[in-house]
Amino acid sequence: MKRVYVLSVAVILTATLLAQSPDRMSYQAVIRDASNKLVTNTVVAMQISILQDSTSGTSVYVETQTPTTNANGLVSIELGGGTVISGNFSTINWAKGPYFVKTETDPDGATGGTSYTITGISQLLSVPYALYAANAGTATGGGNFAHYIGEQFGGGVIFHLWKDNAGVEHGLIVALTDQSTSQVWSNVSSTEIGASGQSSWAGLSNSNAIVGQAGHTSSAAKLCLDLESNGQSDWYLPGILELKTLYNNYYTVARAFSQIPGATQLTSTYYWSSSEGDSFYSLCCDFGGGLVSLDRKDLPFYVRAVRAF
Repeated sequence: MKRVYVLSVAVILTATLLAQSPDRMSYQAVIRDASNKLVTNTVVAMQISILQDSTSGTSVYVETQTPTTNANGLVSIELGGGTVISGNFSTINWAKGPYFVKTETDPDGATGGTSYTITGISQLLSVPYALYAANAGTATGGGNFAHYIGEQFGGGVIFHLWKDNAGVEHGLIVALTDQSTSQVWSNVSSTEIGASGQSSWAGLSNSNAIVGQAGHTSSAAKLCLDLESNGQSDWYLPGILELKTLYNNYYTVARAFSQIPGATQLTSTYYWSSSEGDSFYSLCCDFGGGLVSLDRKDLPFYVRAVRAF
């Protein structure tokens, strides 16, 4: 059986409102075969499950889809828009997370998807506001949080909040200014780091893996790790899910930036994430429209650091 590898890029793009109820959100993944080659321009069959609480948690929703990969091996689908196997996407209580997306893929989707291979599980770090609000009331100030999205705190502005299983509050903070407007992902641009640098959400560990790679001298990650700003020194280059979460909540963050002396807005252009794709490519996000893409590591893009609490 042919093995397929799906790069962990569970990217939440938007919530779609249908009949007054939000019931879809977008997801992207890069498909590779057993030889680590991109599966391009091919119909693949996918079974997607939403798991609650852990990577081995209960499936609250399962559906199948048969998307077609593009020239870069990327598939883009809308969760909630496939053939339902079990559950009801519109009734998922997003406040009762954490939630994880499990993907099972058959590269020969034209035959109906009979040989699924479990290829990856990624945590949903951010749920679009409309989906969350449908069951939880508010995505920023509710749930007895001490902080709120858009708050100036911890050296920057909060753009994401969550509580762990013990009820302890955590968040992500974006720096007040860009660290570069023209920085390559890394000077090591043709050698793969591997799993330690390919997490979609663990930006700090990705960043440490980037600067620890043999031959490394400069990178977007190093700019962030070396940053000391507003009394904080634990900044890092965000993983692609962290960066996409920032984009999803940027309206509120931008309003906060406008009230902070010295803060600068993010530009409508590409920003590097710390999530590696392969030997030559890594993931970035276009803040002009939210598109996530794989681009060459030697291209100069913008850089904005984040930190966690």
